[in-house]
Amino acid sequence: MIRSRNTVILLLALSVCALPLCRGEEPTAPKWAIRGGKVVTVTKGTLEGAVVLVSGGRIEKLVAAPGPGWKPPAGYKLIDAGERWIVPGFVELHSHIAGGDLNDMVYPVNPGFRTLDNIMPRNALLKRAQAGGVTTALFIPGSGTNMGGFGTLIKTAGKDLSEMLVRFPGALKIAQGGNPERRGGDIGYSRLGMNWLIRNALKEGKLYTEAWDAWEADKTKKKPLRNPRLEMFRGLFHKEYPVVVHTQGYHLILSTLRILHDEMGLWVVIDHGTFDGFELASEVAKRGIQVMNGPREFRWDNRRGGFRGLAYEWYRGGIKTIGVNTDSPVVPAEELIHQASMAVRFGLKEDVALAGITIHAARALGMEKRLGSLEAGKDADIVIWTGDPLDPRQSVVLTMVNGKIAYDTSKEPQRF
Repeated sequence: MIRSRNTVILLLALSVCALPLCRGEEPTAPKWAIRGGKVVTVTKGTLEGAVVLVSGGRIEKLVAAPGPGWKPPAGYKLIDAGERWIVPGFVELHSHIAGGDLNDMVYPVNPGFRTLDNIMPRNALLKRAQAGGVTTALFIPGSGTNMGGFGTLIKTAGKDLSEMLVRFPGALKIAQGGNPERRGGDIGYSRLGMNWLIRNALKEGKLYTEAWDAWEADKTKKKPLRNPRLEMFRGLFHKEYPVVVHTQGYHLILSTLRILHDEMGLWVVIDHGTFDGFELASEVAKRGIQVMNGPREFRWDNRRGGFRGLAYEWYRGGIKTIGVNTDSPVVPAEELIHQASMAVRFGLKEDVALAGITIHAARALGMEKRLGSLEAGKDADIVIWTGDPLDPRQSVVLTMVNGKIAYDTSKEPQRF
């Protein structure tokens, strides 16, 4: 009986910060002084010959052009990158590589599912992602069902989940067409059915959230019954995390706007957006919705008779915080930079493309105060490249995650 009571107390203690979970205190990390030929801050320009000081797993400050006789402060280890480029770690908003079991095909909507329990630290795909400069990933369910469940925002390096976890829930995953169409002929076979399923599940979650909000405001009322299946909807409707939507093509994105944003009032991120979806760019921009286009970055336009760069078309249509994704492993996570390079090849400006996999991606998840640029106070997710990362001839020589070296080509073979 004593053992049972202690177990209950432990579980209650753990549940206090379970929704949402956030990373706790950083383990002891070395102090670094990282000097390079170009330091690309993303948000504050590019600094020539600057130094990034790292302490406690975070960026302490940037020292601009300290001069040839400069020495690091006492207690800091110097990493001299010579003429190489120092760049923020990349943020991948559509990833399936942190674990297995991405789909459960029995029920078309699964708001109680979560990827948190499926994460496999230090797996081979995560290690290859590090070699492509990817330091943060949103690990989400697959698109086999209309509502796959809640994803987890993680770092790609760490000895276990406690070091990797950035936020749980990271986002709700919804898929509005294509993959989740149920060929067996049951409900959800058509887009009519899929839209009904999504709308019905969200209505249930919204009513549940409103019932709890009413009780929190006036505890003289009858307390609602707790429903684990609907519990994570509360943070969703409080806009603590977004819904990321596998939605592509004009008609599907129109449904995304109408159901998820206009009717439900959710924080929405379009996390595919391919084919002719960009034709709705002005409507998407009007609603302040961000787009992470991918994994296709171009399409043949039969009407115009040529290729069109999709990220560029979104940008040209008004989405100034455009980004890209890999849908890894559809495209390997380490090729996220190549997705950005392809966007440049088809018209997007270089600085916008790089922002798309750093600060724009961080902002899409509400994490721009911690991730996505080299600024004092942010997580020390820092990558040293041989040169301009948008040049496919260049490669990563060192990746640092939370102030710890995760990948170093001076000590191991090149992974990518």
